[in-house]
Amino acid sequence: MRKTVLLLATLGIAAAPASPVTALAGRYSRHFQNGFVDGSKYWSDDVVEIVPVDATHAYVRADLQFYNGHQCGISAIAKAVGNTLVYREKEISAYEGKQPCTLTVSVKGAKLLLDDGDGTCKAYCGARGTFSGYDFIPAASKRPITYMARLKGSDEYKGAIEDWKAGKVE
Repeated sequence: MRKTVLLLATLGIAAAPASPVTALAGRYSRHFQNGFVDGSKYWSDDVVEIVPVDATHAYVRADLQFYNGHQCGISAIAKAVGNTLVYREKEISAYEGKQPCTLTVSVKGAKLLLDDGDGTCKAYCGARGTFSGYDFIPAASKRPITYMARLKGSDEYKGAIEDWKAGKVE
């Protein structure tokens, strides 16, 4: 038995890959120069926070900045599906009226990827903002969240947990 375990370890046969709940957990950010239509410039920060809630769910907060002061912002509980976190609302937004908001979070190459397909989460964005194929934040920017008590005390976190427990999301 011992030889079998050593042989398997030597061959590189490892345990199943880590769940995205733990693998993606952390704070991702990007600091960049943004602008207004009048040509003036200003600095912006995109921030994504991912916090495990249980073995198969994570809290995801994204605050993304776009040209001319527009932004996308969402705070939600996402479910692990394969190597991706998936947030899916059960009801169609009255604002958009197409399909329920479905947002995926994963790592693609060296970038953190947020994607809502055909803009199903547009209600969470300003005119120039989008979650569709958003891959501008480097995965290497991931850092531990050092302000967990403050985060878990925030209205955004509490609201996301409340919606999840009420069954408003899948």
